Amino acid sequence: MNILVTGANGQLGNEMRIIAKDSRDHYLFTDVAELDITNAEAVSRMVHDNDVKVIVNCAAYTNVDKAEDDKDFAEILNAKAVENLALAIKANDGILIHISTDYVFGGNHNNTPCKENEPANPTGVYGLTKLHGEQAIERVGCRHIIIRTAWLYSEFGKNFVKTMLNLTSTKPQLKVVFDQVGTPTYAYDLATVIFDIVENRKYEGNDGIYHFSNEGVCSWFDFTKMIAEYAGNCKCDIQPCHSNEFPSKVIRPSFSVLDKTKIKETFGITIPYWTDSLKKCINNLNG
Repeated sequence: MNILVTGANGQLGNEMRIIAKDSRDHYLFTDVAELDITNAEAVSRMVHDNDVKVIVNCAAYTNVDKAEDDKDFAEILNAKAVENLALAIKANDGILIHISTDYVFGGNHNNTPCKENEPANPTGVYGLTKLHGEQAIERVGCRHIIIRTAWLYSEFGKNFVKTMLNLTSTKPQLKVVFDQVGTPTYAYDLATVIFDIVENRKYEGNDGIYHFSNEGVCSWFDFTKMIAEYAGNCKCDIQPCHSNEFPSKVIRPSFSVLDKTKIKETFGITIPYWTDSLKKCINNLNG
């Protein structure tokens, strides 16, 4: 079976490359240089000519702050391009596995983990355009699995873990917000779940929206403390602070812990605790 992975040069796409090396299926890894997913004709041709039966869409506009000033392109990449993928895979009788975000819940003020059927209420352009992408898939009516995730990090690209590894090793003191709570997600763990769903055809009859992050809960401050501890960066004085000490155009979710009951029960998976996965990532980065 032929599987198309878009956004393959990003964090999740790179992890998919590693895991899929031993697959019985044939993976086509593309990024914008090989396939511009905003071009509906190019997407349709790629899917048709290669008889693609599964698309894993890892491509997205993810710069949360920049999206506020780049609304049109964020909408094109996070919604219109997703519609292109949905239309193409529907025409080829396949399934779209699409990655979405906890930011669709940005304006929800509660302290219980977000379930899949909770009403979306994004507070910024990024979350809104990602929600529009989800809605485009449902409007097209292709077979689909939408996986919302949060606080993604890996050995690849720019992410919070790599930034904090640098800062805690070079700064004598650091302030990090403690009033935004969620769960980090190691991209390798998410890629492993996606690969299992595809490789073992677990997607059959399981269309819908799912939530995935690592297990547990922490603030960005807690996250940073563990990053520094595992890296041995003990000289940096890491202090908690409020979000309003770092003004932003975007109101970020104050509590965006995702309830993962559905994905665990549906696909029969276990999910690693966030500190265990963080340790693995940092060990890999240290080589």
